[in-house]
Amino acid sequence: MSAQPKRVLFVCIGNACRSQMAEAFARAYGSDVMIAASAGLAAASRIAPDTMQAMEQKGLNLSEQFPKSLRHMSRVQFDLVVNMSGMELPEGIKARMVDWDVPDPLNLDYEEHCEVRDQIERQVMQLILELRRESQEPRFRGQGSGPAERG
Repeated sequence: MSAQPKRVLFVCIGNACRSQMAEAFARAYGSDVMIAASAGLAAASRIAPDTMQAMEQKGLNLSEQFPKSLRHMSRVQFDLVVNMSGMELPEGIKARMVDWDVPDPLNLDYEEHCEVRDQIERQVMQLILELRRESQEPRFRGQGSGPAERG
């Protein structure tokens, strides 16, 4: 039996580009192992138009998503927080944290924006594979999983 899906929060600065893309890829490809959400350190007023267009090219529609602040998400308990902001996150987050070095595409040209999108897609897919492996591991290591003892 597989483990419960992990709650994963993707964080960037404005929740207008990177974390929105990561959330969309995670929902599209990894809903069996994670419940994805996204937030920003200082939420923007809208998702960047280039982000919307770049994700449409991948067949993912972000029209139902909107920028949220990290504070807005503080009541939800997460298992993992993926920080793409390039900044230190506020103290008090009670989840495992990992940092992804992903450039902010907000002021890049469209082609570079798509390169960042593709990098995020690869990293999200890697995370999904890791979570799938974890969900298949035995839950009680060391209890009968090794060779039988001789007595």
